[in-house]
Amino acid sequence: MKGIFKDDPFFRQFRFQIPHSEQYNSEPYIGSASGVILTPDGYIITNNHVVKNADEIEITLFDGHSYPAKIIGNDPQTDLALLKIDQKQLSFIMFGDSDKIEVGEWVVAVGNPFNLASTVTVGIVSAKARNINILNNQGAIESFIQTDAAVNPGNSGGALVTLEGKLIGINTAIATPTGVYAGYAFAIPVDIVKKVANDLMNFGSVQRGVLGIVIRDMDSELAKKLKVTALMAFM
Repeated sequence: MKGIFKDDPFFRQFRFQIPHSEQYNSEPYIGSASGVILTPDGYIITNNHVVKNADEIEITLFDGHSYPAKIIGNDPQTDLALLKIDQKQLSFIMFGDSDKIEVGEWVVAVGNPFNLASTVTVGIVSAKARNINILNNQGAIESFIQTDAAVNPGNSGGALVTLEGKLIGINTAIATPTGVYAGYAFAIPVDIVKKVANDLMNFGSVQRGVLGIVIRDMDSELAKKLKVTALMAFM
């Protein structure tokens, strides 16, 4: 997937970085990333940071054919974007269940790192529900699947799948001191992806209820302040 991008310092942090091949500057730039076909009529999911400043988007399929794409909607709170190309009878991926995936299970990452089309790497689920504080948008939702499958620049928006080939996540970020893979990759769970994609298809934006509360982890300091003695009951 290619697009023309403008200057964007998005997520240029030392520890956690979004792995894509664009090195932004003040001039329009052609970069590439990955995406996943969700439906036979051309709906495609990718990361919002991949397309957020794109003037033009071109989708290149596995068979080498390229098509212009339009953005149906995006959701900065989850870093997802829904695209559409004018094609029918496309091969598409089946959904898995990211809630049922267990730590230690084998998973496969598919994408286009360094413009190496359809690269496949394998690893295990290292952790679930990781919050790495990388999405700066107000109300950001982070519950990443952590994996040690190799993810590099160009993998953003690509599929994380089970050994049966079912989608369980969209590869989004890496933890690295160098900007390339160092053993830790993070994917948006497919249960979040399905909700966002369905809402963007049907409404053009994501529909969310607001509770009006702030949730935080219980720790010993907060427990002492609230006079909670059975802290382990909250773990």
